[in-house]
Amino acid sequence: MKLYLLRHGEPEGGVRYRGHGCDDPLSERGWRQMWAATGESAQDWEWDAVLSSPLARCREFAEALSARGAMPLQVLPDLREIGFGEWEGMTPDVIRARRSAEYRAFFADPATGRPPGAEPLRGFRERVEAALWAVAEAGEAGHLLVVAHAGVIRAAIGRVLQTPDQAFYRLDCGYASLSRIIRDPERGWRVGFMNRGR
Repeated sequence: MKLYLLRHGEPEGGVRYRGHGCDDPLSERGWRQMWAATGESAQDWEWDAVLSSPLARCREFAEALSARGAMPLQVLPDLREIGFGEWEGMTPDVIRARRSAEYRAFFADPATGRPPGAEPLRGFRERVEAALWAVAEAGEAGHLLVVAHAGVIRAAIGRVLQTPDQAFYRLDCGYASLSRIIRDPERGWRVGFMNRGR
């Protein structure tokens, strides 16, 4: 079993905090990034099926890819991005300028320094892990593409590497980057590669 974890491309509206309360679609550049990451021909793909977040910046590309490659698509609500509460839709520059104490607390300890109204990090990790592992454990083998968010990818890789919540944001995850985790019959789950461009 191999899970390929593909982050969405650049959304409309530029860089800002988007959790599951901010559902911007991909920009034109974001679409180009996604096709460049996957290749535009079905011959480029080794995936048996596609899983996706329900948010537009993931789902719309997953639908297009699934249709082009005649691959089954499953949209999983629990693969939506972590909620950022009052930070939803705000840029990092605005938060640094207007809510500097919150910003410092968040990066000092993202488990306890959550933005006001934000989803708890532990609960987010548990819902993502439960959704992904239910699908992965149901299959004996196969190659699945997961079109999702930086937080979802960090949660999946964090589970394999057993990273603590405090280290959650130490993994960079660029737009349209690809990571892979593998279930080895003898060694269990391991990371194949992370944050790779095509």
